[in-house]
Amino acid sequence: MRQYLIRRILLMIPTLLGVAALIFLLMRVVPGDIVLMKHSLEGLSTSQEFLNQERAKFGLDKPLWYQFGKWLWDICRGDFGTSMWTGRPILYELSLRFQLSIQLAFMAMFLSTILAIPLGMIAALKQDTWIDYVIRVFSIAGLATPAFWLGIIIIMFLLIIFKWLPPMEFTPLWKDPWGNFSQLIFPALAVGYRYSAMVVRMTRSTVLEVLREDYIRTARAKGLYKKVILVRHALKNALLPVVAIIGLELAFLLGGLVVTEQVFNLNGLGLYLVQSIQRRDYNVTQTLVVLASFFFVFINFFLDILFSWLDPRVRYQ
Repeated sequence: MRQYLIRRILLMIPTLLGVAALIFLLMRVVPGDIVLMKHSLEGLSTSQEFLNQERAKFGLDKPLWYQFGKWLWDICRGDFGTSMWTGRPILYELSLRFQLSIQLAFMAMFLSTILAIPLGMIAALKQDTWIDYVIRVFSIAGLATPAFWLGIIIIMFLLIIFKWLPPMEFTPLWKDPWGNFSQLIFPALAVGYRYSAMVVRMTRSTVLEVLREDYIRTARAKGLYKKVILVRHALKNALLPVVAIIGLELAFLLGGLVVTEQVFNLNGLGLYLVQSIQRRDYNVTQTLVVLASFFFVFINFFLDILFSWLDPRVRYQ
């Protein structure tokens, strides 16, 4: 088991290095010059001599290998640099948005999980009954409904029926728990419903597959209660692909809530990434992509550990 974990940790290093090199090169290939864009919008001088001085201030006149090495070394030391657009430290910019995005992602994942796993189990136990059909329609509707469209419908419903809108300014959880909850619960529901639909279908399929196994027939022949068979024997084996889906959803949610954040006026990491790409802010874009990749790789590593607990065969291999 120790060798397995060490091997998985070592595989994370070349993955993150590859992502860092790729995003660094892509940002240099994309057309656009942040210095020219920034100073033309501010109405400042755009003479060639002035632009060269500004590029030198950002270190853009250095060779690419030097820029990449310096940026990578600074990240390894915990120095994420400053935003080329605002001039503020990137860690400060991230601190304003990270708590919002991480809380929204975990709330959406929590809501989708507590909704999807019971519904998937019920649909499997009531296969081909009206209950199964209703749950399958619910899941298909979730897959077909974009989260941003559902968010617009929720906002219109709250405005027309209750004459109320969620707060537009983010309030940290420790300052005003109710204000924080009332702002984030609706985008979490909009996003969680979309992802719960995939988990429902996966849970139903895996539970049905496990219920046809020989050891389940043996448990039934021994006279065990259906609840014991489902919870103690079937569910644990059926959870492996479900856990994988939930973990991947969380990784995508950490950086994939751009449109939903715009609908609910949430200034999170997803919206910040899009803005930094539009502004050609190399430092911010590269840092955000590497951080998102780190979360993705870390969640996959955590899933591997969870698999080894759920399935002893992984530990033995």
